[in-house]
Amino acid sequence: MSDVFNIVPPIAAEIPMLVSVPHCGTFFPSEIKDQYKPELIQAPDDTDWFVDRLYDFAPALGITMITANYSRWVIDLNRDPQSKPLYSDGRVITGLCPTTNFLGEPIYQDERKEISLVEIEKRVTRYYEPYHQKIEKELARLHQKFGIVLLWDCHSIRQFVPSIHAEKFPDLILGDADGISASSELIATAMDSLQKSGYSFSHNHPFKGGYITRHYGKPEFNRHALQLEMSKINYMDDDEINFNLARAKEMQSTLKKVFRNLIGELK
Repeated sequence: MSDVFNIVPPIAAEIPMLVSVPHCGTFFPSEIKDQYKPELIQAPDDTDWFVDRLYDFAPALGITMITANYSRWVIDLNRDPQSKPLYSDGRVITGLCPTTNFLGEPIYQDERKEISLVEIEKRVTRYYEPYHQKIEKELARLHQKFGIVLLWDCHSIRQFVPSIHAEKFPDLILGDADGISASSELIATAMDSLQKSGYSFSHNHPFKGGYITRHYGKPEFNRHALQLEMSKINYMDDDEINFNLARAKEMQSTLKKVFRNLIGELK
């Protein structure tokens, strides 16, 4: 077992699909925890809160899940390991080892502007690589078993983050790296299901998939990857602090339909 991630195996007949939740973690390593502003790490605001709980129906559909334990403020599992920026449109982009939150506010007590290369490498080895090695292992296993595999990368964000986007985010944003991380058939199936959901929907804007989607999506080898970003208000309360069971159940109903339609395409 790893303290870096959790693996939740399927409890129904296995299908060639892996659900990844890289930003649900809230843990901070004891050796660096005291370096952060204590009032911020009590509830790190950039966390994709409860997304692992939102998708907890997946194993009953035959889907394996991998979820992260450590906060993205320790290391962001959805960033390029060489810190190459994901976007170049002027938005605030937190780095591989962030020093600020999404609003540009310092998260360390000394308000440092950068993390040393030695420290970054240490965190990559300790926290980043195990998660990605496990993703690769699971994708390889499923691909070998079925000849095809789909990685679904799960994210959520506050409905309004002005440092990233001037307007409120749509409810659901499907990212496929501008059409290259998955087959056109799988993209069309996901889009059709999401567009019929009753939620507001956008495709590749303002998010088109992070490092996980872009790195693992190789449709030419029957390895596909899609990212779904969603506004937290769709499954949390109006303040986007607490889990809202009624809203979550509605969202889960939509997600189940999307997954069942995708499963049909994978057979």
